Amino acid sequence: MGTQNMEEIYIEYSKQVYKYLFCLTHNDLIAEELTQETFYRAFKYLKQYRGDCKLYVWLCQIAKNLWYKELKRNKKTDFINLEDVQLMGYENIEENSINKIDLINKIKQLDGRTQEIIFMKITGEMTFKEIGEILGISEVVARVTFYRGKQKLKEVGNDEEK
Repeated sequence: MGTQNMEEIYIEYSKQVYKYLFCLTHNDLIAEELTQETFYRAFKYLKQYRGDCKLYVWLCQIAKNLWYKELKRNKKTDFINLEDVQLMGYENIEENSINKIDLINKIKQLDGRTQEIIFMKITGEMTFKEIGEILGISEVVARVTFYRGKQKLKEVGNDEEK
C-alpha cells in the first residue's frame, strides 16, 4: 500500500485505537505511545492483514498484544493512574477524585469481561458496536453485559449504604 493509504488509515483509525488503549491502560501517555507503536507495526506488516476482520479490529488486536508485552516487560499488572481516568458528571474536584476511586474499585470487583466492557464504554466512550467488534462478540452481548455490570455496581453501592 502507498504512503497515502497508510496516512488515511492512521487518520481514520488512530482515535479508535487510542481510545481502546486508554481503556486498557488508563494512562494518556502510555496509550499515546502504544498507539504510535501499533500503527508502526501495522504499517510494517500490512501485507499480512488477511481481511478476516475489520481493519480497526486488527489494529486493536495489535494494540492489545503490545500492551500485554509492555506488562510482561515491566512486570506490572496495573498501570491505572486514577488522575487520568476521564469520567463525567461530578461537580467538584475532591468529590470527583473520591468517586473515581470508588467506581474503579467497584468495577474491579466484576468479572474480567464485564470490567473490560465497562471501561471501554465509560473511559473510551466506545459504542457497543465498536466494543463488540473488538472483543469478537455481538453488539447485543456487549450492551447486555454493560447493563448487567451497571446493575451489579448499583447493588454493590446499595449494599455498602446498608
